[in-house]
Amino acid sequence: MTVDVLLGLQWGDEGKGKVVDYLAPRYDIIARFQGGPNAGHTLVFEGKKHVLHTVPSGIFREAQVNLIGNGVVIDPITLERELDELDAAEVDYIDRLFVARKAHLILPTHRYLDKASETAKGKSKIGSTLKGIGPTYMDKTGRNGLRVGDIEAADFMDRYNALKAKHQELLKIYPDVEFDLAGEEAKWMASIERLRQLKLVDGEYFVNSSLNSGKRILAEGAQGSMLDIDYGTYPFVTSSNTITAGVCTGLGVSPQKIGEVIGITKAYCTRVGSGPFPTELFDEMGEFLRKEGAEFGATTGRPRRCGWIDLPQLRYTIMLNGVTQLVVTKIDVLNKLEAIEMATAYESNGEQTDQLPYDLCDDTCKPVYESFPGWGSDLERAATYGMLPEAAQKYVEELEARLQVPVAMVSTGPGRRQLLEKIQA
Repeated sequence: MTVDVLLGLQWGDEGKGKVVDYLAPRYDIIARFQGGPNAGHTLVFEGKKHVLHTVPSGIFREAQVNLIGNGVVIDPITLERELDELDAAEVDYIDRLFVARKAHLILPTHRYLDKASETAKGKSKIGSTLKGIGPTYMDKTGRNGLRVGDIEAADFMDRYNALKAKHQELLKIYPDVEFDLAGEEAKWMASIERLRQLKLVDGEYFVNSSLNSGKRILAEGAQGSMLDIDYGTYPFVTSSNTITAGVCTGLGVSPQKIGEVIGITKAYCTRVGSGPFPTELFDEMGEFLRKEGAEFGATTGRPRRCGWIDLPQLRYTIMLNGVTQLVVTKIDVLNKLEAIEMATAYESNGEQTDQLPYDLCDDTCKPVYESFPGWGSDLERAATYGMLPEAAQKYVEELEARLQVPVAMVSTGPGRRQLLEKIQA
């Protein structure tokens, strides 16, 4: 068996959680492979909205096992809050939620450092969610980190205090910021006890033995490919590998075990925080997309920047990820438009190119647009892909032709059932 992968092809917020929830019954295990509580995967069903930050999006399906992989960084406070919400929703997770021992822990002082560092940057800030993600990954690569498995060690508190002391020394280089360390630390220690109650596993063995026994696994990505630490719009990126390669290190599987790669893209484009965004709209159309799409961050609540879909950018992330099928989300946001723009190339130094420049931050390339007719009608009555308006189908098929990847599904709304399969499973 192989691990199928589902990830975002833009700057995040593509609708991954909803698609994972929809596909989950086809798999035995849903596994998060990177990122942390900066993720916000929104699911809407039975009239209720659920937002997950650490727990995989398959948790609401009763038969599926869910794994928080070793590539994830975990804030026990955030995790406990999610577990409380699952309890309130009467979700039975205790025998279905596993945590990899090699996943790193976010300490209160990681969040303290994140806030102090971002504040010190002033206008040069990168738009951090202030969840402590960056400092935690820095400790991971710096070989100072505290891992989930360490909570089982007899000297756990000694390890915790050593890392805390290191952080307190680092904090001296930054201006003072308001942070209730004692209060946050008390909450963190209480949350560690909740973490101890979950099933801790050696994730790499858990995944590979499951594959060997014929289990089907879906790897769930967080953020988006353009936020990848190596291939995103550096330095305005996250601190982990958000692309398919991150599955291998984030779950402990070899490249030959990767199967289908499902790439998610919105029918337009959004971004949260600072950084380059070639097709961003600063006019009434940008505001229209924001309002129609309810484009506000699930984790931060910040308004998202909005723009037209960007094909050079998508070709880039499709190449990096080895995408085998596409899912187009939020096509319903375009319902009222008479015309829809699509960036098909960039113009730089008087020449057209379909490649992203080395550094989008410094490059002055401008998108080249082509216009396509809108469909001007609601999509709620479309129960199958074939019931979509002709113009909507042509828009989707134009994406297929230009990106050279088949579209498997189209999302026509936030609900669990508002996914239309173009390619039947």
